[in-house]
Amino acid sequence: MPKRPFIACLFAACSLLGAQTVSAVELQESGFWQSDVSAGNLPPVAERVPEAPKTVDLSLRNREFGKQGGTLRTMVTRSKDVRQMVVYGYARLVGYNERYELVPDILAGLDNEDDKKFTMRLRPGHKWSDGHPFTSEDFRYWWEDVANNPLLSPSGPVDFLRVEGELPKVSFPNAHTVIYEWSKPNPQFLQMLAEARPPFIYRPAHFMKPFHADYTDEEELSERLYEARVRSWAALHNRQDNMYKFDNPDLPTLQPWILATKDGKSRFLFVRNPFYHRIDSNGVQLPYIDVVEMQVVAPGLVAAKANAGEVDLQARGLDFKDTAILKKGEAQGNYSTMLWGNGTASQIAIYPNLNYNDEGWRETLRDVRFRRALSLAINRKIINRGLYFGLAKQGGMTVLPVSPFFKEKNRDAWAIRDLDQANALLDEMGLDKRTKEGYRTLPDGRPVWVVIETAGERQEVENALQIITDNWAEIGVKLIMRPLERDILRNRVYAGETMASTWFGWDNGLPQPYTSPGYLAPWDQAFLSWPKWGQYHQTHGEVGEAPDLPAAIELNDLAHQWTQAYTSVDRAVIWQRMVDIHADNVFAIGLLNGAPQPVVVSNRLHNVPEKAIWAWSPGAHFGVHRPDEFFFAE
Repeated sequence: MPKRPFIACLFAACSLLGAQTVSAVELQESGFWQSDVSAGNLPPVAERVPEAPKTVDLSLRNREFGKQGGTLRTMVTRSKDVRQMVVYGYARLVGYNERYELVPDILAGLDNEDDKKFTMRLRPGHKWSDGHPFTSEDFRYWWEDVANNPLLSPSGPVDFLRVEGELPKVSFPNAHTVIYEWSKPNPQFLQMLAEARPPFIYRPAHFMKPFHADYTDEEELSERLYEARVRSWAALHNRQDNMYKFDNPDLPTLQPWILATKDGKSRFLFVRNPFYHRIDSNGVQLPYIDVVEMQVVAPGLVAAKANAGEVDLQARGLDFKDTAILKKGEAQGNYSTMLWGNGTASQIAIYPNLNYNDEGWRETLRDVRFRRALSLAINRKIINRGLYFGLAKQGGMTVLPVSPFFKEKNRDAWAIRDLDQANALLDEMGLDKRTKEGYRTLPDGRPVWVVIETAGERQEVENALQIITDNWAEIGVKLIMRPLERDILRNRVYAGETMASTWFGWDNGLPQPYTSPGYLAPWDQAFLSWPKWGQYHQTHGEVGEAPDLPAAIELNDLAHQWTQAYTSVDRAVIWQRMVDIHADNVFAIGLLNGAPQPVVVSNRLHNVPEKAIWAWSPGAHFGVHRPDEFFFAE
C-alpha cells in the first residue's frame, strides 16, 4: 500500500491548545473489512479516514500500541441501554482527555473568542459510517430544519444555546467551517458538547432529509408514513432521529462502533466503524476491537455472570458489595477486579420532593429544619462500615476534595450524627406531638411517615435505608421504602406524586470554574428535589412552577450570573457560593462518597487503566479512558 502523508491540524484558542506533529504513516487495512474492500464494496482505508485524522500517540500516555480484532463482551440491564455505546464510544466535537482538559476530537480545531464566538473547523474527508461526507451541511440541517422547526422542536433549540434568552447567530462559511456567535459569553457551550449525553448539534442530513416535509415529495412521504404506521412526518422524523438512543441501525453515526442488530431484545452486536476518524501513530485505524457484544441481563445477574468470566469489561451494574465475589472468581474467569474512584458527589442521596403535590407535606419538606433533622439523625458511620468496609467518606452531598470548591465544613454540615439537635429542630417546627406508637404528627394530625421511593436496582440503597429506618425512628419519624421501576419512579417524581426518592448525588462531583453550575440551580427536572422548578426553567415557563424559596431563587440568580461572568475568578466565586448554599440547605441528603467502583477487566484486554475515575460527568464512564484504544492480546 502506498504511503500517504497526513498533515496535522492546529488546535488553537483558549483551553484547546496543542498541535499534532506532521507525520507520514502507512495506513494498515482492517482484516475485518478486507473482504468488503477486495470485493469493491468498501473503499480502502486510505480513502476512508479524514485527510487529517485524529492521530493518537499512545507512547506519550504510556499505553501499548495494539492490533485490530476480537469481540468484547459486556452487559447492560435494559435493552434501551444500547445507548451506552454512545457514552462509552465518546466521539465528541470536543471532549475531555485523561487530564480532564477539553480538546478537539471530531473537530480538527476550534477558535474561541472570549466565549462569545466559536469557530469550529471540520476535518476534510471525514465521513459518516455509511461513507457520506460529514460537512457543515449536517450542522445547518440540524440548526435550521430541526432545532428551529416547531413541529420537530416545540420548545425551540436546546437550552444551553440560549444566553439570557438570546439564541446564537449560526453561520456556515464553507463545507468545513461552522460558527456559533453570541453578543454575550456562553461559557457552557464547549462543556455541553463534551458531555456523556451530548446535544448533537448536527445530523446526517443526507439520511434525514427524505423524512422531512421540506425536502420530500408529499406523495413519497405519505408512503413512508403508511409503511411506518405513524400519522405525521414529524413523528416519523423523530423516530428515525435517535442519535443518542442508538437504536436505529440505519442511522449513520460518527461513533467508533455502529449498531449491527435490528430489533434486538437480549443481545446486540456493534461492529467497527469503517470511516472512524481516529488512528494511532503507527497507521492503525481505531477502534482496535472489531466487535462489541452487549448482552441484556437481569440486574441481579451482572455480578454472577462477571464472576463466571462471561464479560471482558464491566462496571455498570456492579456495586462495591460485589467485590468479594468478583475477587473469588478472578483465577477461574481469567479477569482482574480493579477498584476505581467514583466521581459522583454522593454514592447514595435522599431527595425530599419540594414540589410534592400534598400541600401539608410540601410545607414540611420545604422547611429546612426538617431536612437538617433527617440528615443529623443518620448514622453514616454504620452505613459506611456495613456497606463499604469503611472505605467511603462520610458526609453530606457536596463536591469532592479534588474540586477547588471543596470545604470540610460543607461535607460535615448537618451530617454529623446528633439526635439531640435533630429532635430539637423537629420540636421547634411544632412537630412535638406523637402517636401512640411514638411517631411525630404533622399539624393536621397525620403521622410523620416519610415514603422514600427507589429504582429498586441497587441493593446497597435498600440496605442503607434499612439502617436509616432505625435511625429516624429514634427521632419519631417512620421511613417507608417503596421500590419501583426506574422510569416509573422518575415520572412520579416529575409529576409531584413522590414524597422523596433516592438516587446518586450530582453526577459531576469534580467541578472546576469552567463547569456549568446549572445542575446546582433549579434548572432541570432531573434534580429530584425540585422537578417542577426545573420544568419551569426548561420550558421557559410553559409548565411547572417558578421557584419560590429564597435559597432556590438565589441559586437561580447565581447560575445566570455565572453565564454572564467574563473571568474564571468571577465564575469560581459564584460556584463556591452555590456549593455553600446547597450544603446549608440540605436540598438533598447525601450519605457518603468515594466508595470504590469495581471494574472487571479480562486479563487479555490491554490499555485499561488500573487506577481511574468512574464518573458520568465529566468523563462518560469508560469514555474518557478511550475504549477505542483497548485491545486484546494473544
